Amino acid sequence: MITMSRVELLRERLQNALAPSLLAIRDDSALHEGHAGAREGGGHFHVTIASAAFVGRNTLARHRLVYDAVSDLMPKTIHALSIDARLPS
Repeated sequence: MITMSRVELLRERLQNALAPSLLAIRDDSALHEGHAGAREGGGHFHVTIASAAFVGRNTLARHRLVYDAVSDLMPKTIHALSIDARLPS
C-alpha cells in the first residue's frame, strides 16, 4: 500500500479545496524536534498559497478557508501551520 507523505496530503487537500494558482509548502518539522506536538507525530508546516477563493476576504477569513480544508489533519498530522494567504496576481 502506498501512503502519501504529510506534505503530499496537505498539498492534495489545499488543491482540492481552494484550487490555488500558487502553492508552496515547507516542512519545518525538523526545527521543532522535542516539541510536544512533534513527539506525538504532528508536523510543523509553512504554506504560501494564492487563490481566487480569497478575493474579497480579509486575512482572517483566508486563514479560516485554509484551516477548513485541512481541519481533519489537525492535530495528529499537522501540529502547527503557518499561513501566507495571498490574492492571485
